Amino acid sequence: MKGKTHHHNGNGYASESSSSTSPSPPPSPRRSFNLSRRRLRSKSHLTLAGGILFGRKLRYLLVLPLLYVSGLLMCVGPFSALVGQPAPPGSMYRSHEAFQRLWPDIQFDNSTAIELSSVWRLKRRLKEQKPCLNSTAGQQYESLDPVGYLIVEANGGLNQQRSAICNAVAVAGLLNAILVIPRFEFHSVWKDPSKFNDIYDEDHFIATLDGYVKVVKELPESLMEIYDHNISNVPNIRVKAWASVGYYMGEVYPVLKRGGVIRIAPFANRLAMNVPPHIQYLRCLANYEALKFSSPVSALAKKLVNHMINKSSRTGGKYISVHLRFEEDMVAFSCCLYDGGEAEKIEMDSIREKGWRLKFKQKGRVISPGLYRIQGKCPLTPLEVGLVLRGMGFDNNTSIYLASGKIYQAERHLTPLRKMFPYLHTKESLASSEELAPFKEYSSRMAALDYTVCLFSEIFVTSQGGNFPHFLMGHRRFLYDGHSKTIKPDKVKLAILLEDRDINWKGFKDQMEAMLAESDRKGMIVPRVKKFNRKSSVYTYPFPEWALHICIGFSFVVATLSRCSNFYWEKVGKVVAFVQPKSRFSKSDYSEEFLVHGILLYFCMEIKGSHLCSG
Repeated sequence: MKGKTHHHNGNGYASESSSSTSPSPPPSPRRSFNLSRRRLRSKSHLTLAGGILFGRKLRYLLVLPLLYVSGLLMCVGPFSALVGQPAPPGSMYRSHEAFQRLWPDIQFDNSTAIELSSVWRLKRRLKEQKPCLNSTAGQQYESLDPVGYLIVEANGGLNQQRSAICNAVAVAGLLNAILVIPRFEFHSVWKDPSKFNDIYDEDHFIATLDGYVKVVKELPESLMEIYDHNISNVPNIRVKAWASVGYYMGEVYPVLKRGGVIRIAPFANRLAMNVPPHIQYLRCLANYEALKFSSPVSALAKKLVNHMINKSSRTGGKYISVHLRFEEDMVAFSCCLYDGGEAEKIEMDSIREKGWRLKFKQKGRVISPGLYRIQGKCPLTPLEVGLVLRGMGFDNNTSIYLASGKIYQAERHLTPLRKMFPYLHTKESLASSEELAPFKEYSSRMAALDYTVCLFSEIFVTSQGGNFPHFLMGHRRFLYDGHSKTIKPDKVKLAILLEDRDINWKGFKDQMEAMLAESDRKGMIVPRVKKFNRKSSVYTYPFPEWALHICIGFSFVVATLSRCSNFYWEKVGKVVAFVQPKSRFSKSDYSEEFLVHGILLYFCMEIKGSHLCSG
């Protein structure tokens, strides 16, 4: 809590009133002389101090703007030339020049091609290999009657919706609620009206979660009548982003218990990543088992995977998939500059104006393309992806699947990539127009096709962040013994290398081979549980064996805690919650209002011996 602010006069003391009429005794002449000298000296000191402080403030006022402006000038490449300073290394896009210079060497460098089957050399130890679903943490237990119904509205693209669905399952388990099949919000960017069962197998989803979280396709008729058969009439709860378990139990649970049904919209990122193990398990169960693509999506996706395997006979049926984020809107949103000159800049400004209106013209916002490139925030071009892969040792016999939307100025930007990798494929080249027709106008269904083909590639390359690569990396870790088998180029280092006009092909290759080795190392890294945050989620890093193998001793913990005088327990869904009542309530009151002392599921390695009954 902030302290109170007290107001004083300039010298730090409260001033006396000048309107006082009380008489004062006549001062002695000697005391008056000393006092006047003291006041004069004090006044001169204050004047001097004030002058120094004012001078310093004036200096700061003059210097700070100069520092700010000079920083901008140094960081933004195009403006550096105005003051005669060279642009910082990596701030200018010169990859097209590097390609022209290195192309003769690239053409004749197929002698030391790397085998796709030998790219990933590092392996996990057995005890670290098992992800969440290989754990026994999902053992089922009888539950009490559900408290009510949970409705969520998932927004965003395919994988943001996927995140919302998994979080909804976790929240339903936490609140002991029945989950209504999530609704998808129509968005002006994706423009996809698809419903849950258009993308996912609804019956499989319900059956897989049975025994953990009850899922229904719609509210019962009795409740629908109350809300005039309109889900939008159900009271909506605004839940803060990354809400904790405590927030849901303290703020949302009471509302659900009173009303019997709640709606949470929007539902993107509405549950913290750091949650108890049994809640994390529900996320895993939903993501890796319950969410299976619908039959139409799965059937075509399987065809595309088989086509890629057949077209990769030169490399033993193995292929590389690349998630390329170089669509028109992505290039515009990044605010990065490429080799299109003034025409490109005008075009991107226009797209930003139409798509995001005043977002990029907000007061104080400075667009710094050079700085973004130095920081590794610019999307890689198809040409840059090709240079990276050829530098790593993949030759022109390698089959590549390109997962992408409509590439910005596709012909111009894809031509150099095709020169480096002639066996370049997309869903449009692998499937007939008739096969793609049911998916063509639905961005999420098209993304689901890309997701599946990328999932089963030997190597996955991500060129920009986002939900798509994060979910894929986690799913690949789940399938491939904890290794994501993913190349994530170091774009900070790459920006400097590709701008270096003195680098030769051998020098560039050495750097790319080191970058591949680093991808191999990072592909099998699993962060410590204590370091889990919004970016290192269970969707990217499925929990290893040591994080979820905590069911040992469950009966012992239940039996011991049930005997503790200061603990009481009740079943909530499939978990046993141990609670400590507030001191002012009797034992019989705890179920109505209680302080959650901790949800101790199965076995907590922190609790030993006598600590089980400690307050």
